[in-house]
This record gives sequence, structure tokens and C-alpha cells, in this order.
Amino acid sequence: MTTPHAYLSATAVLARFRDGSLTPTAYAAELIAHINATEGTINATTGERLGIDEALAEAERRYADGTARPLEGLPVVLKEEQPIQGLPETNGSPLFKDNIAEVTHPIITRIVEAGGIPLIRATTPEFCIAGYTRGKLWGITRNPWNPEFAVGGSSGGTGASLAAGYAPLGTGSDIGGSTRIPASFNGVVGYKPPYGRNPALAPSNLDRYCTDGPMARTVADVALLQNVISGQHPDDPVSLPSAPTIVPNADLTGKRIALALTLGDYGVQDDVRDAVAASRAWLEAAGATVTQITVPIDHEFVMQTAWTHFGTIFVPWIAEITEMGVMDQLEPYTRQAMELATKYINQYGVLGGIEREVQVHETIATVFAEYDALVCPVAGIPAFRADDYYLDGITVNGVENECHITAAMTTPFNIANRNPVLAVPVGRSADDVPIGVQVVGAPYAEQIVFDVGAAIEAGRGDWYQEDAHRPAYGLRTA
Repeated sequence: MTTPHAYLSATAVLARFRDGSLTPTAYAAELIAHINATEGTINATTGERLGIDEALAEAERRYADGTARPLEGLPVVLKEEQPIQGLPETNGSPLFKDNIAEVTHPIITRIVEAGGIPLIRATTPEFCIAGYTRGKLWGITRNPWNPEFAVGGSSGGTGASLAAGYAPLGTGSDIGGSTRIPASFNGVVGYKPPYGRNPALAPSNLDRYCTDGPMARTVADVALLQNVISGQHPDDPVSLPSAPTIVPNADLTGKRIALALTLGDYGVQDDVRDAVAASRAWLEAAGATVTQITVPIDHEFVMQTAWTHFGTIFVPWIAEITEMGVMDQLEPYTRQAMELATKYINQYGVLGGIEREVQVHETIATVFAEYDALVCPVAGIPAFRADDYYLDGITVNGVENECHITAAMTTPFNIANRNPVLAVPVGRSADDVPIGVQVVGAPYAEQIVFDVGAAIEAGRGDWYQEDAHRPAYGLRTA
């Protein structure tokens, strides 16, 4: 099957819409045909087919009369966790397969108002509480680069959909790495904005660890979507006003970049370390001064702190909505998360958890007293295996982790959630699984993370425009 446009960037597709060489209707039809041909292997969508004919017709009218909006006619893959009024709101659990959403998430409303077209909804793990994407409701979502591997979680369906060429833009959310882990595992770009930058729904909007953000295959496309969805919203009283307009600039002249090949005592495989180290040359070529540093963070301290927090908000919410008597119906990783959160909230208490968070904040703040940005791994491994629950934890290069999620270095920046973080791919493992870095900025210093991401992307080159380098279960023909 010929699918010539599936891996175009969103900005390239918009240019074709504007010059008339491609129509929104033809583009959407091409993507749908590709999804139908590929989805049996990847399993990244919920199976819903959204009604798009009217939106496509309006997009074509707007291009004809010169009133096209910023995302006009662009298909978008939406994380199922973000509700759409009148459609199922399952939280990835068969316990709620018949639940219907009563409201629409504000970032989805903004996407539609900007001309974006909700094309498909993407799979998640149950209650978005795992670093891989699998569950009784939708099965296992597999990596388009190598289906023996997982796609990350919890925005794994979005990450896989983007890598497979299902749409140029997507949405994610992040409470412990749920945007950045799938971005890394699938070789796409994902943004965890600082807390409050993008509006959210209650009660998640009051969870200081949690953010909703954009995902795409390029840094510029993530900026395009971020500029649409950011800013104060009347339905979210803690959302921030005066959102910056982000325009990535790969010139890093005069910028001071800290490069960490791991964080503290987190375990890192050699192939990940090498891929992260390779980004140094690209940053220096862009004009930056790069210094390799250590960041003294203890992985057990970080994750126990996070579990303490989850024991105050996230896990009690799960216990409440699932009620007693259904524990045996929950996914094993959901039960494990509830056990760990209960264990550590009982051990440290609310105040103890906050005191531990202060230490993480202070450690990260010392980096930005000297540097403009920090580049470090997303995870110590390229990806988890798709068929493994990792209920006994995971060992990474000799470092034992009580829970699989600690193999990722994302959670420190949910604790320090005013720091913006952009995940950008830098290499691939011997198993052809992508490897990503986190670009971290000082609190609310958003422009710099996009500039550093653009410089890394320019140095790395565009995988998706070279046919032989695309995912094996996307559109590779070589």
C-alpha cells in the first residue's frame, strides 16, 4: 500500500493544505487506510472511529475562503484519558467500559477550536498507572520499531500512533513520566509543560505532579500544538495566564548546557549512555558550552517520595472509584501501585513527603544556578519488554528498582514540576528501539528547552523522512 504523506510533519502538511497540493479529506483518508493496515500489529487505538466528515468539509471551506485556523484540517490522536463529552471515559479499565464522559477536556476543546480534527483515541494502561501500555480492556500496545518491546506509558498509545504514522500530532499527560517515557520508547517528541501552563480538569488540575501536554514527531510540531493548548482557561482556576508563544531556535550561541549521563545512582545501560553522550557534539555544533555533570539524586529516595504523594491523591482516588470488592479485577500493576503508595504514605506521612520533595527541588535548583538547561536520559533502558509486567521490579546495569517505573528518570521532574521538560530522540538500540533524552529548563523557562531540542534534532537528522529509517511496522519498505 502506498501512503506517501503519513510521515510528513504537521507544518509540512499545513503547507500542502495551503497551496492546494493536498486536501484535508484526502490526507485523512490516507491515514485511516494506513491505520487499518497497521493496527493489527501495534494495537495503539481504542477502536473508536470518530465522526470527522463535517470537520473535514469545514476545513476545506476555510482553506478556500482564507480563514484557516492554526491547526486547520490536521488529524490529532487523543489520549483516551482526556475525556470527550458523550464518548466513553474508561480510564483504561473494563470496570468503566460503559462510562460516558459528561465534559470535554479543555485542551481537546482548544484543539477543535483551532481546526484540529480528532481522528483516533489512543490506548493507556489502567488508570494511567504503568510505564507500559497494556490491560484487559485493549490488550498490549506494541512498539512500531520492534513489537517485542513496549511503547511506554501511560501515553503509550499516542506515542506508538505517532511513530507508526497514524497522525502528525497527539496529546499526552504526565504524572510520573507518562509523556516522556512513550516519547523516548517510540522515537517521538513529548513535552511536559510546567505545572499550570496547560489547563486541566478537576481534580487532576490540583495535583502538582500532573500536566497535560503535546506530542509529535518534531520539535516544531510540538511547539505548534503547545501554542494552541496553553494558557489560562475559565474551567481551571489554577491555570496560568500569559502563556509564551514558543518558536524553536536551534542557535545555542552563549548557552551553558549541563549534560548528565545518568541522574545520581540511577542505573543506565551502555547503549543509553552512549546515545545520550552523542548529543554533546550536536549541542556544541549549535554554539553551546557543554559541561558533563553529576546530579546527586537517589533513585529510591525519589520514588518513595513520589509514592508518598500518590498515596495522598492518586491512589485513594482509584480506591474510591473502584470501591471495595473489585481488587481482584484490577490489573496487577494497579494493585502493586496501591500497595506501594499505601506503604510509603504510612511510612512518611503527608508532611514527611513534602519535606522530601523540598530536598529534590533544592538539588535540581543547584543545576540551574549555573546552567541554562540540563540534558539527561529519559530512562536507563531503551524500553521495557512488551509481554512483561515487571512485578518483581527491574535491575538496570546492576541497580535494583523496586518498581519498573524507577527505571525511568522522569519522576524527579514531576516532583519539581515547575521545570519544563522536553523529551527528544537521540539514537536507537541494537534492537532498533529508540532512545531519548530529557531537556530540562529552570522553572517556567520554556523557550530554552525547545531551542536545545531543536539543536539536538538538527544534529541527529530526521529519521522519518528517510524510508529505510522509519519504524519497521510503520511505512518502512527497505
